[in-house]
Amino acid sequence: MARARRPVQASDSTSVSSSSSPERAVDDDDTDFFAAQRNDSQSSIGVSSLREMTMSPALEREYRISPISRLPPELLITVFAKLSSTGDLKNCMLVSKTWARNSVDLLWHRPLCNTWENLLNVVASVRKTDGFFAYYDLVKRLNLSNLNDQISDGTVQPFVQCKRIERLTLTSCVKLTDHGVIALVSGNRSLLALDITGLDSVTDHTLLTVADNCVRLQGLNITDCLRVTDESLVAVSENCKHLKRLKLNNCSLVTDSSILAFADNCPSMLEIDLHDCKLITDSSVTALISQGRHLRELRLAHCHLITDHAFLELPNHVTYQSLRILDLTACHQLRDDAVVKIINAAPRLRNLVLAKCKDITDRAVLAITKLGKNLHYVHLGHCQHITDHAVVQLVKMCNRIRYIDLACCLRLTDASVKQLATLPKLKRIGLVKCQSITDRSILALAKPKQGPNGQLIGTSCLERVHLSYCVHLTLQGVHALLKQCPKLTHLSLTGVQAFFLREDLVTFCRPAPKEFTEHQRNVFCVFSGEGVNRLRTYLNQEASAYDTEGTMYDAGDEEDGEAQLDQQVAGLMHATGLGVDDEDMDDGDEVGEGSQDGNGELEG
Repeated sequence: MARARRPVQASDSTSVSSSSSPERAVDDDDTDFFAAQRNDSQSSIGVSSLREMTMSPALEREYRISPISRLPPELLITVFAKLSSTGDLKNCMLVSKTWARNSVDLLWHRPLCNTWENLLNVVASVRKTDGFFAYYDLVKRLNLSNLNDQISDGTVQPFVQCKRIERLTLTSCVKLTDHGVIALVSGNRSLLALDITGLDSVTDHTLLTVADNCVRLQGLNITDCLRVTDESLVAVSENCKHLKRLKLNNCSLVTDSSILAFADNCPSMLEIDLHDCKLITDSSVTALISQGRHLRELRLAHCHLITDHAFLELPNHVTYQSLRILDLTACHQLRDDAVVKIINAAPRLRNLVLAKCKDITDRAVLAITKLGKNLHYVHLGHCQHITDHAVVQLVKMCNRIRYIDLACCLRLTDASVKQLATLPKLKRIGLVKCQSITDRSILALAKPKQGPNGQLIGTSCLERVHLSYCVHLTLQGVHALLKQCPKLTHLSLTGVQAFFLREDLVTFCRPAPKEFTEHQRNVFCVFSGEGVNRLRTYLNQEASAYDTEGTMYDAGDEEDGEAQLDQQVAGLMHATGLGVDDEDMDDGDEVGEGSQDGNGELEG
């Protein structure tokens, strides 16, 4: 006799979570300063509670529960999180109350406020008192930067009741004052990241409110908040001890007092940017490094008071293994001794910027070679004492360099560039105003890389090449570079007569910046994006017109008329108002893209 089959029991959940919001697998919120960070500033993941319920077979038949309805809330949320379209999420909410409860968090954790119409729709929902959900409690990230010129204190008032915001981005909302920002952060104990870049009306009152309310704060960006002083920053350091990322760019009133407070009170600090904080001295730098055992990124560009003592005072025989990025742009008082100490103290540096540290010599560069394979990015622009010997050794020892800038290193010759051309992963190279380099350098860069057994190693990795004011270059040399570098997306040739004097080539250039003088516009010659491809195609078509002429050095002879060329260089620099101490005028990113964030930011 067959054994009777036991009734099958089905389980379902009657409770869902509206208090947590899983993050998307792909975060496309590029305008949020802290959006690219890891989980430190992300919304919590998971479901707060789960109650299992057993159903009788009769009840199951009555309601005809589908298999997907038996899934627990955390699995439903995981499935919904894979949807990339807000429209799809909205449709999920319309299926049933259970689906609505488990998808509403995903739809509302970062409401889209990129247009005024979208903002009005969000505000209308947040203000509802009879809605099925309390939408103001679901908002975890609020980014109003896309409407920066329209956002005022009155605009943000509807969001005052949103007390669970974790990331608040108000970049360049210049009409906002203390009143509006204070209303948003008051009573918010969930805030993890605050970006008020460019709000020059904000004062200490706002940051004192942040200190009193946002004890979980991990990221703070107050770039260009010119009225903020040490008083509020010290309070932030004392109350927000979990801070990991701090940007104080161009906060001209900040002194050592607040920086020392952050070093003492925020042991988890990972990144700090003090660009153009001109009152910062050696004691702050020493404290940040010696007490910040987890510090990964330190930017001190244009902190002119910093001297060698900032690094020489670091404890001997102690290394800071976490430090990866150090930006010392225009710290004019730094010399070789400081660089030697830096390399010994931070042996795993990946990005090192010493642009405009004009007293740096070969000794410092030879010390940098100790970084070996760790070094990916190095900026030595305007370090005019550097010679070929140091650059050649640097390349031999640090063969994983991807970006190097040697603008205005006037002593460098083709020997340096030939060695640089052997770097297998080189993507960006800056040689602006290196007036001694010739077509030999360009042909070396264009030459396919070879492996140890002589085999070719794929195509060139070069993406951006800056050759402005390298006046010895010819059309043939640059054409060879274009043909052999298919990944090239930027080529600057400002002041190179073989290009800016030819109207048929200039048509492929991008427009000169509006602030340029007439002389600067006349010699401007920068190709980027599609302009590079169009230039390459045009030169390929015209190649027959000059192929038989060869390059300047086909026969290996030295060029004639060296004195005449030197006079042309001097006249050109004078006419455009440029000297070796000036920034390159053809492109705003000649002085180190890795020192930005961003984006334009070489990866940190």
